Amino acid sequence: MNHTPKTIVCYGDSNTHGYNSSNMGRFTEKERFPCLLAKLLGPGWLVREEGLSGRTTSFDDPLFEGLNGFSMIYPCLMTHEPVDLLVVMLGTNDVKERFAATPENIAKGLERLVTKALVSKEAWRNTPNILIIAPPPIEDGYQSTAIFGEMGSFCIEKSKALAPLYEDVAARLGCHFLDAGTIPGICMYPYDHMHLSLESHRLLAEKLASVIPGLF
Repeated sequence: MNHTPKTIVCYGDSNTHGYNSSNMGRFTEKERFPCLLAKLLGPGWLVREEGLSGRTTSFDDPLFEGLNGFSMIYPCLMTHEPVDLLVVMLGTNDVKERFAATPENIAKGLERLVTKALVSKEAWRNTPNILIIAPPPIEDGYQSTAIFGEMGSFCIEKSKALAPLYEDVAARLGCHFLDAGTIPGICMYPYDHMHLSLESHRLLAEKLASVIPGLF
């Protein structure tokens, strides 16, 4: 019997990194959803955290370097190979006004990233296996917080439009799909209305723990 643990790479932005907007710090390893997921799944699984604040699907940020998710997906996968499952949750940063991207543009960026992961055959233990997560949308009220100057206008509308577009990408590319915004109780912290609350990290981890074993 093969007892080799399955490797899961959680590839995302600040919500995967565990940004805590209540104190502008980071949730602990007992609080972040990838760490909670590892605990819930148990010893037969290795969960690798690959969250980076500000990461986009495929856009180069003119203000900060290294945030293009498309550019970094191959070295990331190869760092953790052999990979059994890639979990991608990106798109929140793409709605920033400075990128001037429509929801359809953002979905195309996700499609480019996922396609690159699919064809990176040497990174996978067996066949490519990808779960696309549509991030919970930004909530009303962010306009009155300090992040409005960073994010700009129309972020809520764009973020709400991503889930059906992502679901279409997943269907066309043969990937799994989860709309995190539909998980009961999921919400953003009221400090900026765009970062997961402590409770939401737990809820997302529990949902993933219930879904992931069935993806193999």
